[in-house]
Amino acid sequence: MGLLNRLSRRVRYGRPIVVVSGLPRSGTSMAMKMLEAGGLPLLTDGAEPSDISNPGGSYEFELVKQLDKNGDLTWLRSARGKGLKVSSWLVTRLPESHDYRVIFLQRDLDEVMASQNAVQLQRGEPRGIEDPDSMRLIYSRHLDQVRRFLDERSCFTTLTVNYAEVVERPVAEAKRLAGFLHRSLDVESMAAAVDPALYRNRSA
Repeated sequence: MGLLNRLSRRVRYGRPIVVVSGLPRSGTSMAMKMLEAGGLPLLTDGAEPSDISNPGGSYEFELVKQLDKNGDLTWLRSARGKGLKVSSWLVTRLPESHDYRVIFLQRDLDEVMASQNAVQLQRGEPRGIEDPDSMRLIYSRHLDQVRRFLDERSCFTTLTVNYAEVVERPVAEAKRLAGFLHRSLDVESMAAAVDPALYRNRSA
């Protein structure tokens, strides 16, 4: 998006909502933690506390779960200029009456599924993905649909971020995030917020 278009949307819609999105267990909490460390205000409510998988919390905001309920979404105005975590399953329900800068996390799908299963086992729940081949296809099609949706709408400006690359090159990826957001964020603190020890489910 060019500077003139960006300024025009800023005048019309106010500061962009910084949306962190992706599949569950794709690194969205890590990205939110980086933004928080860098100095970006976040819209969260602590509805889901920290656990072994997300020691710093999952940075959820409960009202996000109502995006697909056709309810009152006026609360989104309070997210302008802030970071908001929205699952890839709900990001397409964001109304076009705001401006969004979307940080979209991508991660190897086998790692995503392994991590999702590990979380469920930690919580004492039954293993969730019994047919990884079918689920991999579902996830792949879903992500393609979401990316097309974001690309086709002018209210979204999207940066794709690879989970493994953030872990391997946190400083470089932190600089990318700050540049994408056009914000003076603390890049060193963002990079320091990345914990490689949490990268437990690596593909061979």
